[in-house]
Amino acid sequence: MSKDEKDLGSDGVHDEESAQPGPEEHDSATGSRAQESSGASAVSGTDGEETEEGADTEMTKSQSGEKKGSFWKELPILIVIAVVLAFVIRTWLVQAFYIPSTSMENTLLVGDRVLVNKVVYEFRDIRRGEVIVFDGDGSWDDPNAVRVPEPTNPVSAAFTWVQQQLGAAPTGKEYIKRVIGLPGDTVECCDEQNRVLVNGVPLEEEDYLYPGSLATHTEFGPIEVPEGHLWLMGDHRAISADSRLNQNNPGNGAVPIDHVVGRAFVIIWPVSQMGTLGVPETFEELNASDG
Repeated sequence: MSKDEKDLGSDGVHDEESAQPGPEEHDSATGSRAQESSGASAVSGTDGEETEEGADTEMTKSQSGEKKGSFWKELPILIVIAVVLAFVIRTWLVQAFYIPSTSMENTLLVGDRVLVNKVVYEFRDIRRGEVIVFDGDGSWDDPNAVRVPEPTNPVSAAFTWVQQQLGAAPTGKEYIKRVIGLPGDTVECCDEQNRVLVNGVPLEEEDYLYPGSLATHTEFGPIEVPEGHLWLMGDHRAISADSRLNQNNPGNGAVPIDHVVGRAFVIIWPVSQMGTLGVPETFEELNASDG
């Protein structure tokens, strides 16, 4: 082999090896680029997240402020709507009443609150045995009626009015009794067992009357209940100034149906007294005869 060929081969090998990058150079170059790329990416990503979080926080604060502002603006409207709804419900649907006297013991005690359905008699007739609230003005003169004192100032008057609407204070104008006789019924007292009779049928009332009430019954009747009127009696017969004791007043003790406010159907306060005010079983036969 000639010297030139040796030199060429040798040069060729050396040139080829020198043309290939060494491991250190390759790693170094690659690592440098990777670090630069990675570093740039990391910095870019962090800045973006912080910017987005800041924007989100600002939007949340702004939205929260808008909601609070919106609530305070809407609050007066909500109050007006609530008052109007309460007025509508109280005037035409259901009203709470405070029991001021002992004439309906033990069914109702002083301080009990009852709810009165004011629309039920728009759809059906009154039934015997139901407890009703009515305006006795012009028909009754009850000496046991609670007299509500006149308010001394506008603030006191407003406070009293609110209490009356919520059933937390007596109104002094309405009475509450049990329906004994309907228009056209004949009511009287008493049979051999001192029971009240309606159309000749004796009432078994011991389950709901105040204890000892049968013994306190006084004679009356027979009386035919006038058309458009009701014969009403309290469950505490000894002290109830009801239809029996108002026979010298207009209606001969009976109360006009158009004076009825509604039916008391449930006791809502106190908790110990909570419960419905149903019709005693003794009236079922009489009510069934009406169809």
